[in-house]
Amino acid sequence: MTSSQSISVNASSERLVARLVDDAFKYGVDVTKTSNGTVIVDAGVNAKGSAEAGLLIARICMGGLGRVTRRVAFDAAPLWPTWFEVHTSHPVLACLGSQYAGWSLSATKEQTGGKKFFSLGSGPARALAGKETLFDELGYRDRHDRGALVMEVDRLPPQVVIDKVLADCGLAPDKLVIAVTPTHSIAGTVQVVARVVEVALHKTHVLGVALDEIVEGSGSAPLPPPSPDAIQAMGRTNDAILYGGRVHLTVKSDAAAKRLAKELPSSNARDYGRPFAEIFASFNYDFYQIDAALFAPAEIWISSLESGATYHGGAIDRALLDAQWLGDVS
Repeated sequence: MTSSQSISVNASSERLVARLVDDAFKYGVDVTKTSNGTVIVDAGVNAKGSAEAGLLIARICMGGLGRVTRRVAFDAAPLWPTWFEVHTSHPVLACLGSQYAGWSLSATKEQTGGKKFFSLGSGPARALAGKETLFDELGYRDRHDRGALVMEVDRLPPQVVIDKVLADCGLAPDKLVIAVTPTHSIAGTVQVVARVVEVALHKTHVLGVALDEIVEGSGSAPLPPPSPDAIQAMGRTNDAILYGGRVHLTVKSDAAAKRLAKELPSSNARDYGRPFAEIFASFNYDFYQIDAALFAPAEIWISSLESGATYHGGAIDRALLDAQWLGDVS
């Protein structure tokens, strides 16, 4: 990824972050500052948030290197009326170098003075800290004097966690923005569903296919209704991708295209076929017991630059999504 060294995901997303903070009312978010100046954007803990906030936060998560749009379709009996579409010409850097929720941030109840805290950090500030081994594989570290981090958690981060982020990123307190998007919120639902291409990139990495094979990435997934129950909300966002997500990747070689079309779809997983919340509960709410092959889009198209052929695999499961998301009006 030597060509990526000149790109700063934090600099590329800086204007998007400023828009979220400066237009807080428009996006339905609450903006506060800690005593030393770190900006906290509440997009669903106490604030109402909005789908537009989730869309903008999704773009921030991609380090400003992706396009995320909302499409409403009521014609031709669509799978679902509202969809989010994602595209990036820098798929590895945007999705794995920025968007992927890979930075574990936690604090004990003794450290917080109350309740223990845990969140996986995503977004461009990850590349400043470089705490994950993934960055060694990518050969990428960002250098910038400002950073933005997104936390998918149902409460605002304690100061001890903020201090850790600042120290690991090498940032002055007033140069960091943290956006908080609970899964059960509207913004949280949107920004998770907008990870449909990132999920495909991560599965590609898990399969051991060289990441430099991937040239372009596009995808779409339906926007499920949020749920007040945290487990159900998390299940719905996962189902949107595992059973309703569609991704089109362009890769360099025919061999990679054929393999990904066959092995990448979520239907290859042992646990495929049940709602994610049900699967999660069956493993005592332990993510690590779930077959990792499940975390992938439902349907895949892979185009090869070498041959010009496109290979297809997987399929959406409309029946499963309808059963989970549609209410009975009778």
